[in-house]
Amino acid sequence: MPLLLRQGPRRQRPPRRRPLTPSVRIAVVGAGVGGLVAATGLQRDGHDVTVYERRDAPGAVGAGLTLFGNAFDALDTVGLGGTVRAVSDDRITRMRTGQRSPSGRWLTTVPPRAVATARTVHRNDLHDALVSALRPGSLVAGTEAHPSPDGSPVLALAAREAAYDLVVVADGIRSAGRARLGLDTGLRYAGYAAWRGVTEEPVDLAGAAGETWGRGRRFGIVPLGDGRVYWFATHDEPEGTRAPDERARARALFAGWHHPVGQCIDATPHTRVLRHDVHDLRRPLRAFVRDRTVLLGDAAHAMTPDLGQGAGQAIEDAATLVVVLRDATGPDDLESGLARYDAHRRRRTRALAARSRAAGRVGQISNPLLAGSRDVALRTVAPTLLVRASRTFRSWTPPSSGRNT
Repeated sequence: MPLLLRQGPRRQRPPRRRPLTPSVRIAVVGAGVGGLVAATGLQRDGHDVTVYERRDAPGAVGAGLTLFGNAFDALDTVGLGGTVRAVSDDRITRMRTGQRSPSGRWLTTVPPRAVATARTVHRNDLHDALVSALRPGSLVAGTEAHPSPDGSPVLALAAREAAYDLVVVADGIRSAGRARLGLDTGLRYAGYAAWRGVTEEPVDLAGAAGETWGRGRRFGIVPLGDGRVYWFATHDEPEGTRAPDERARARALFAGWHHPVGQCIDATPHTRVLRHDVHDLRRPLRAFVRDRTVLLGDAAHAMTPDLGQGAGQAIEDAATLVVVLRDATGPDDLESGLARYDAHRRRRTRALAARSRAAGRVGQISNPLLAGSRDVALRTVAPTLLVRASRTFRSWTPPSSGRNT
């Protein structure tokens, strides 16, 4: 969620591709961001890749997101950086961002270099761009695909089984594939719900974006390229709480907050305001790989949105998988690359998931005394801490050939 934590422009030159002979037959389960990036990167390396999506009309949830420099480093590695830059926008880098109080007083301002490479994008635009990058005919929609419980690369489809050399499971936070492999640790409620929306028309942000922190609730503002605004809001409440009109409820929860909080909510059709309980995995998975089946994205390491790294980490997963498979010489030479993927990605995502949950706890503080102390700390020490923390997010680099990174 937060608009922070990526320092300094740094572009990666994509590693030289070496087509495999023979190519590896790969199935990707799930046409989300991570699955599509993995599929396209693998196809461009000469693999035969089919993507299965259970929905008849695959598409993204109608909201926005911020991608930081680590995501673009990974996209550049698989040749998709230009594709995503073309549908995203960098105006947030020229705005004042940080945390404000409900009255509009700035608690802290994020140093400009911490968002120097950030770009915002509507999820639908991102999804359409990634689907267009796939090889024609390789996306199979409206098809349930289930991996083999023992991890062998066989998919159970509606009326048949299909054998592959590798299966990539990227079917989201409530991954049926993760459960089928016996790796599920269950979901854990973070203690708060989130609302999301995109305004129907442009909203004047007066040159400012970022988050506003109250007691047990937050509101975030993200500019999109056409002047519209992606916004999100959080509130501490029992899991499963629902209202007949979620837009009206969000408006009531944030009544009296500074401009343009109310304006963003009012400019969003009530049918397009999304609400969901926020979860992450109860415990980190003991493995992302079983035999020749690989977990990727939220299926592997669902985290709270408090660091804004969900999509970024799925993209890193995808790029890492593409790179480690470049060392293989064919279908019978996958094990070492998959082991490298497993070790590298579990190590990094475990740390980020823990940090994200901790950040959410701080942002959602509801006790008045603790919230006051938090706000004082934001004004005095946050800028330095944010720059230091940004080093974590810029640390992804493509795995070197034959080594863990």
